[in-house]
Amino acid sequence: MTKQFELSDNSVVVVIGSGAGGGTLSNELAQKGVNVVCLEAGSRLDYTKDFENNEWKMFGKEAWLEPRTTSGSWEIARDFPNLPAWICKTVGGSTLHWAGASLRFQEHEFRAKTMYGHIEGSQLLDWPLTLAELEPYYKKAEFKMGVTRTHDIPGLPGNNNFKVLQAGATKLGYKEVHTGRMAINSQPRDGRASCQQLGFCFQGCRMGAKWSTLYTEIPKAEATGHFELRPNSHVLKITHDSSGQVDGVLYADENGNQQHQKARIVCLAGNSIESPRVLLNSASAMYPNGLANSSGEVGKNYMRHVTGSVYAEFENPVHMYRGTTMAGIISDEAKHDPSRGFVGGYEMETLSLGLPFMAAFLRPGAWGKDFAEDMEAYERMAGMWIVGEDMPRSSNQVTLNHDVKDNFGLPVPNVHYDDHSNDIAMRNHAYQQGEAIYKAVGAIKTNRVVPYPSTHNLGTNRMSAKPQEGVVNKWGQAHDIDNLFISDGSVFTTSAAENPTLTIVALAIRQAEYIADSMSKGLI
Repeated sequence: MTKQFELSDNSVVVVIGSGAGGGTLSNELAQKGVNVVCLEAGSRLDYTKDFENNEWKMFGKEAWLEPRTTSGSWEIARDFPNLPAWICKTVGGSTLHWAGASLRFQEHEFRAKTMYGHIEGSQLLDWPLTLAELEPYYKKAEFKMGVTRTHDIPGLPGNNNFKVLQAGATKLGYKEVHTGRMAINSQPRDGRASCQQLGFCFQGCRMGAKWSTLYTEIPKAEATGHFELRPNSHVLKITHDSSGQVDGVLYADENGNQQHQKARIVCLAGNSIESPRVLLNSASAMYPNGLANSSGEVGKNYMRHVTGSVYAEFENPVHMYRGTTMAGIISDEAKHDPSRGFVGGYEMETLSLGLPFMAAFLRPGAWGKDFAEDMEAYERMAGMWIVGEDMPRSSNQVTLNHDVKDNFGLPVPNVHYDDHSNDIAMRNHAYQQGEAIYKAVGAIKTNRVVPYPSTHNLGTNRMSAKPQEGVVNKWGQAHDIDNLFISDGSVFTTSAAENPTLTIVALAIRQAEYIADSMSKGLI
């Protein structure tokens, strides 16, 4: 049963965004009897009807394509200046697009400042919570999402792309090599089918085997009678009362009409670009620099992981696109070992792009004979993606671009990023190791591919023990406003080496417990 709440109902929790953070938080709260209104900027797709095994068609249906701008020395500003991030604007958010890799952060990654020491040009900070505190919620998240190799759930089978990776990694002496911990059903589970190895994981799983809030958390929340989803609701600003507490959300509905939903609590889960943008666009006389921004930290310390890809060409066909897109990982390099010339570590994960995306991303802007030969070698390619810990820097930030306005007349976000020297050293090491893996099994050519538009967008509203060093506390609660919460990857204090979604979900489960408990005690 779908509940409908009055705009004047100031007892509800308003959640902005329906992805890994917002969708999970909404369901967790609704299961506890808390009334939730979830505002989602995008439309609601039906995975059984609207999903297609077509890269560009689904990109057009899912991606956030509103104007954004870029600056800085990163390759994205050169190659894709209007597409800093490849994320989704649709019910379920980027859980439609994500690959499914679900890895826990390591203990040292929660204590990066303590473990790494002073790193010139970075703003490293320890998280205000520990791995031990998050471990029970990691377990709950893994069970919720059906993560393979946890809770006695078997791993996925390895496709040819993995077999090539595994063979090369074994020859180099790597030990931690398998088909990953993936939130993709390796057997029927939770009313959803098992993976049929269709590929096209980035386009949305037509089988529903990959965990997505679109068809897990959202329908379960609706069934409680404590939840209302409002798709096509683009948030303009969060409002507050005379005491400084937030009291509602102003949004444009599907007809472009402005509506104001009253709220007891507001939870912002719009991702690391839109969330700081909303806070900055919510500036008022009381909060001239934006909401939750007395520290000046909103938008700062944007992280997007050290990324890049290695694609190798072989004599014989590999057909890397057959089977799961990212079911294969080497974790040996995810350790902290400064003798390699950098702090932190990185993962190497299988990755295949379809031919249309490969043409766009292999060498952006390339043309001519060499590029044509690479495209002709597509069926003989194997590929991997590098995921490493990048350094938080206050100069890497999301700000408002007042020269470019959206359809509602609001400034769009500008994403500025420069690689830290540690990021560059890590990427070069990863390129070298990736090439060595493929050469060990007979690669005739390797391609170092520069980073794509960002999919792991982190920081910008980071957690901190001290209010002056961040935006939220260990619960994702704004230091400045106790009934305002941030519920997405923007709260990450550091990026760690692992794909972020599992941690976002674990934090959302934990946050829901805190919010429900605080509400029952009348604290917020």
